[in-house]
Amino acid sequence: MMQRKKKEKIGKIITFICLTVISLLILTPFFWMISSSLKTDIEVFNIPFEWIPRQPQWRNYIDIWISIPLATYLRNTTFLTIIVTILQLFTSSFAAYGFSKMRFKGRDSLFLLYIATIAVPWQAFMIPQFILMRNLGLTNTLWALVLLQAFSAFGVFLMRQSYLSIPEELSEAARIDGLSEYGIYFKIILPLVKPALATLAILTMTFVWNDFMGPFIYLSSSELFTIQIGLRTFIGQFSAQYALIMTGSVLSVIPIATVFLFAQKYFIEGIASSGVKG
Repeated sequence: MMQRKKKEKIGKIITFICLTVISLLILTPFFWMISSSLKTDIEVFNIPFEWIPRQPQWRNYIDIWISIPLATYLRNTTFLTIIVTILQLFTSSFAAYGFSKMRFKGRDSLFLLYIATIAVPWQAFMIPQFILMRNLGLTNTLWALVLLQAFSAFGVFLMRQSYLSIPEELSEAARIDGLSEYGIYFKIILPLVKPALATLAILTMTFVWNDFMGPFIYLSSSELFTIQIGLRTFIGQFSAQYALIMTGSVLSVIPIATVFLFAQKYFIEGIASSGVKG
């Protein structure tokens, strides 16, 4: 028994060491980015590399706001992220309720057909989408991105998997008591799937915040640029100002990283609960 416990302890230590090493390897680019944001342009590529700058250039975090309209980029990105996240939470959770808790002819076939769109690469329908937005007069507007990202087949799949873990008896009892389907959805189902909603919210926010191709295709006015397009434009204009580029990158990561750190508990619970039933 003692030998078995000893082996288990050694196994846990080895696992911990391996996970620590992998985590450090993954985080190394982020540490490099933060370190470079506190240096001068010449010091960024000094060899050997100094992880802790001798004279931190905190001025970089002031100069970046002067060099580019960073506030405008952050405002546009925040607007898109919040609106799209709210819409996806509603549309995905609402559609998932129909696919999991309501019975109608062709439900499963329709669900499989809808989910199959996940396998279609975005490049296959990128041009038809652009033509549609152009005909609607929505190109060079943030609303084109909102409309295109308001629905998510993956979000429906994630929420449906979470709904399937809720006993059907709860819905049946509510129907017997006279509660409508809308009442069941809002008062019973949604409060029970908060972790899944949080998971979908985090995934959606991360995708929208970091999206580059969507804004790159649909936005042409600088006052509508998101943070990713804005930084890319800054790199194109000032390719030698590596320190400020890293500073802008750090500022673009902070909001979404903060959200994830505070909501990671719900994220893990949501991923776990969404795989209970298939």
